[in-house]
Amino acid sequence: MDHWQGKHAIVVGAARQGLASTRFFARHGARVILTDKQPESELNQVKQMFKGLPVEFAFGGHPLELLDGADVLCLSGGVPLTLPIVTEAEKRGIPITNDSQIFMESVKAKVIGITGSAGKTTTTMLTGAVAKAAMEPCVKAWVGGNIGMPMIDHLEEIEPEDWVVLELSSFQLDQMTISPQIAVILNITPNHLDRHKTMQAYTEAKARILAFQGEDTIAILNREDSGSIGLKNRVKGRLITFGFNNPDTHEPAIFIQDDFICFTDGSLIKELVPVSSLKLSGRHNLANAMAACAVGAALGFDPHAMRQGIESVTGVPHRLELVREKDGVRWYNDSIATAPERVMAAMQAIGNPLVLLLGGRDKDLPWDDLAKLLHTVEPKVILFGEAAELIQNELLAYENGEPPYRVWKVKTLSEAVRLAGDSAASGESVLLSPGGTSFDAYKDFEARGEHFRQLVEELS
Repeated sequence: MDHWQGKHAIVVGAARQGLASTRFFARHGARVILTDKQPESELNQVKQMFKGLPVEFAFGGHPLELLDGADVLCLSGGVPLTLPIVTEAEKRGIPITNDSQIFMESVKAKVIGITGSAGKTTTTMLTGAVAKAAMEPCVKAWVGGNIGMPMIDHLEEIEPEDWVVLELSSFQLDQMTISPQIAVILNITPNHLDRHKTMQAYTEAKARILAFQGEDTIAILNREDSGSIGLKNRVKGRLITFGFNNPDTHEPAIFIQDDFICFTDGSLIKELVPVSSLKLSGRHNLANAMAACAVGAALGFDPHAMRQGIESVTGVPHRLELVREKDGVRWYNDSIATAPERVMAAMQAIGNPLVLLLGGRDKDLPWDDLAKLLHTVEPKVILFGEAAELIQNELLAYENGEPPYRVWKVKTLSEAVRLAGDSAASGESVLLSPGGTSFDAYKDFEARGEHFRQLVEELS
């Protein structure tokens, strides 16, 4: 880590990951320039955060002259690779990295990396809980990455005997040239096509979690998801698959049998965790729990510890989070759902009758399957944000202009919550499951979810 001493680092994006990278470089003696497209007036708090440290600021844009003399360009999560400063860095041969790449290059502990189009946050929490329950008292399990705290903030505290459970997005994997010892790919379905443009490019980004593994590593794939299991031929080490049905093969696998999550090493079957231990609702969460158990089986964890870990996770912030119940109406925060596929999973988990809040910023994903489900379920639908009109047009096109359910369109989440409060009847659930990103109005899905909580709590 001392090799950053005297280096010149440019960090793009003053969000959670960019701030963590800036702290890291400053701690290790680099000269840092933090740049963000937001004006300086919006980032005074950020400037105060680095007062007294060797950090300079370039707010309101990303002038290319920042690259003069730069040794590295570090991108915060969500920064597009098409940004002029990124393409110019590539032309100049300046290395491009991110907080997860730097962490993986430096960490001495072993890493469990988890990615997927859907469910990676929940699976990371479940896997982290299982690992914490199974570890010896002198060994620590760290949980972070794309979820919660960037692990680069704690790099110096992590001991070689520890384990790290790291959530990795396709944005982070895009720049990574190192793989974790255990790599989990939950699923690969259309997502982030506004950035990756094609499913092939998106799949290649996800597949990088396997690309730098060796023979002594482990890959965990979902055999019932074509995108995940389709990467089977890229596995270089040991493979464990998971899915609901017994594969009836002589390969290591996780499956459901007699209401237990079970593991087979290819010959013997071992019961690990009762399905009833899972406190999270929905078939998709059972799949997430199976992936966590696959990690536990790979590491030889005791089934009792696995059960203890699975039972301890009672909810994930901003993922089907019950905010309150008022006048017989239950309000759920699912702000993390930024793709139509996740909206469908949330609807199926919550059930009817339903008031659904959809919106945010579109990611160039298809809305047809969600429109089909809405036609069948017939909830009340409130559209908000930048993508409201686009979603409305998609729904109306599917219904030939006459949906069998009520659709409203408003500008902001605040208006959507007020309208939902007026429209919801006792026995209904109000579900914020936007299907789009938060970047039209919020810095991230967490900020959107926090605002939703506040709005709901303030309802008279």
